[in-house]
This record gives sequence, C-alpha cells and structure tokens, in this order.
Amino acid sequence: MDRKLTLYILAGMVLGVIVGQMLNQMVDAAVIKESIAPWFKLLSDIFLNLIKMLVAPLVLSTIVVGIAHMGDSAALGRIGVRALTWFITASLISIGLGLVLVNLFQPGIGAPIPDVAEAAASVGEVKELKATEFILSIFPKNAVEALATNNILQILVFSIFAGVALSAIGERGKALVTGADALAEMMLQVTGYVMRYAPVAVFGALANVVAASGLAILGTYLTLLVEFYFSLVLLWVILLGAGAVFLGRRIWALIRYIRQPLLIAFSTASSEAALPKLFEQLDRFGVPRRISGFMLPLGYSFNLDGSMMYMSFATLFIAQAYGIDLSIGTQIMILLTLMISSKGIAAVPRASLVVITGTLAMFGLPVEGVAIILAIDQFLDMGRTATNVVGNAVATAVITKWEGMLEVEEPDYVDHPHAPAHTAADGRAGLELDESNFEEGKR
Repeated sequence: MDRKLTLYILAGMVLGVIVGQMLNQMVDAAVIKESIAPWFKLLSDIFLNLIKMLVAPLVLSTIVVGIAHMGDSAALGRIGVRALTWFITASLISIGLGLVLVNLFQPGIGAPIPDVAEAAASVGEVKELKATEFILSIFPKNAVEALATNNILQILVFSIFAGVALSAIGERGKALVTGADALAEMMLQVTGYVMRYAPVAVFGALANVVAASGLAILGTYLTLLVEFYFSLVLLWVILLGAGAVFLGRRIWALIRYIRQPLLIAFSTASSEAALPKLFEQLDRFGVPRRISGFMLPLGYSFNLDGSMMYMSFATLFIAQAYGIDLSIGTQIMILLTLMISSKGIAAVPRASLVVITGTLAMFGLPVEGVAIILAIDQFLDMGRTATNVVGNAVATAVITKWEGMLEVEEPDYVDHPHAPAHTAADGRAGLELDESNFEEGKR
C-alpha cells in the first residue's frame, strides 16, 4: 500500500502540472480565477483541513503518553537540551549557508520589479512581534483554545506539564494515560484513512498554482529557482551527512521511510500536512513514540531549516534587486533577527513571507520588494517545506540514537503486498504501559 500511495502521489503531481498548464494556455485568466481555481483549491483545502483535525489530538496524546512512560524527568530535560542544541546548530548552518550562497550567486541583480499592490494585499497587515510578546505566546492561558487553534507550541507546553504530572501521581493517573494511548492509536488509524485522499489533494494544489501562474513564469525567475534549489540540495547533503555520522548506514533507511511525508510536504507546501505521516514512518524506522512525540512538535517550532534558508535568500535577494548594498555586519544582524523572529511561526504556507516583510520594515528595506518573489513563492515554498521535514526527521532520529533508544526498524511491508496491514499499534515501541512507572510515581 505504501509503494502504491507514493506512486499515486507522484501521479497526482504530474497530472496536476499537466492539467494546470493546459488550462493556463487554453482558458482566459479571469475565468480560471473565478470559476476553476476555487475548485482546485477546494481539493487541497479539504485535505489540509482533515490534517489540521488530526494535529492537536495527535500531538497532545503522543507527548502525554511518551513523557508519562519516560518516568525520569532528568531524561526529558537531557533530551530537550540535546534537541535545542541540534536545532540551534542546524539553524545557524542553514542561515549561514544561505548568506554565503546568496552573496556568491547574487540572484537579485537585474530581477524584475513588478507592481506592488498585489504583494501588499497578499501579505496583509504585518504586526511587529516583540520578544516579550513571543515568549508570552508560548505559554497557553487556555489549553482548550490552544487545541482549537492548533497552536503546536502551546500544546507542547501543556502536554509536557500533563505528562510529567501523570508520571508523578502514579497509579491514579493510569486511566488517563491509557486513554491518551488509545487516542494516539486512534488518530494514527484516522491518519491512514486521510492519507488515501492525498493524491487528489496533491493534484488540486499543483493544478491550482500552475493554472494561475503557468510554467512560463519559472523562466523569468529561472536563476533564482536554480540557485535556491541548489542551495537546498547542499543543505540536504549537510543535514543527511550529519545524520549519517550518528546513524551510519541506517541513514538510507531513514530516507526511504520519509519519502511519502516529503512528497506531501513538497506538493502541498505545508509541513503540517506531513506531520501525521511522519510520525507513522518514524515509528517504522524504530523511533519510540515517546521521543518523536516530543521532538517533532518542538522541531516544528524551532527547527525550520528550509524556512531559515529561504528567508536569508529572499531578504538579501530583495536588497540586491533594489541595488541596496548591505555590509556583512548588517546582513548578519538581519539574519539573526530572522532566526529569532521565525521561531514559533506556523508551519503553513506564506508564514515565512510575513516574517520577511516584518524584518524588511525593521531594517528600513523596501517592504514592497516582497512582490518580486510573490509570483513564484509557491514554488520556493515547496522546496523549503520539504527541507523542514528532512531536518526534523534527521534531528529526531539522531537524538534517539544519541539516547541509545533507536530500535530495529519494522519489516518493510512495502515489498510484501500480502503481509498484514500496518496498524497504529505497530511500531509504537515504548508506548506499552509500564507498571513500574506508576509504582515509582507513587513512591
């Protein structure tokens, strides 16, 4: 089933591009915008809504169960420190690599500067987020509101408190842990159902953007696209190479397991859309859910490697297009500002544009420059979103190996079509109820 789903997603991508290009060439742009594009968008929006339906209960249940079974709060703190160390290092590498390459390639020189009205309308009002406001926004004032709005960072904070508390009260919390365990299993089962619709959503997403813009627009921005994707490939090599130092030859198995989440993230330009499937595939790779349940939500807020690369590229690209010469010191200040302001942004399309616009305004650079990249932002977004998934998958696998908790990967059901279907309970190593944890909590 997995191999077939991958092929169906690829087929949806190819068909979406073909249909979108045909419509772009044969149908008037106004007709596409008013009558056709909304239906294509509907196909992808249904999928994204279903995914958003899964995210909050899946993150909550996996973190609560994982921490409750971890038992040792010192282990949780150690994993958190190691995770943040990896995230900060990866972010500095991503943004530093972007700085070096954008100065080397200088893709903004001679770039077309279009009308800025559409850019202002698309990005909307940009509110400057102060450091104190960001820190306060991490802590939920209402757990139900955090769940309702899919605020992953706030859900993470609440879940950590809940998991530690359940571990502390021991036997009395057993019923809640069992319920959360069942909820996690149920959400993974629902994920399997939702993923069957993924090829249709992929088709709609790509048909929509290609019908509106056409593939011809890629030629106008060919230099930027080629240089940006080359930079992403180089970043992939660095991230996977770092992963191979810890994982050895199993890095190839990790790449094989994450191909579906990658395709989903690439085609929908939403990291969030790939999250439930990424949980499932890391289960199969041998990452206990008590680790992935903590690492992935944290990574989705603090480890957006592709977005970091994109923001450094886009900001300096705009400065180059307007002929603004920035000193290396100013560039570093801009990139450090981007690094801080990007933490906690939603892993959804266009979020990076808002951060870029705010940073441009902060440093007195032309905000209207966002219009230059707006036309191909969807194509850039696809690459940076896939890179976010790679970065978080590698980080989770490495921290698990670092902790000595990486288990033997599951048999590859892909190559055995008559083998029993994968269930939500399979691969959820480490989630089995451990009575000793509850007894220890009582003591």
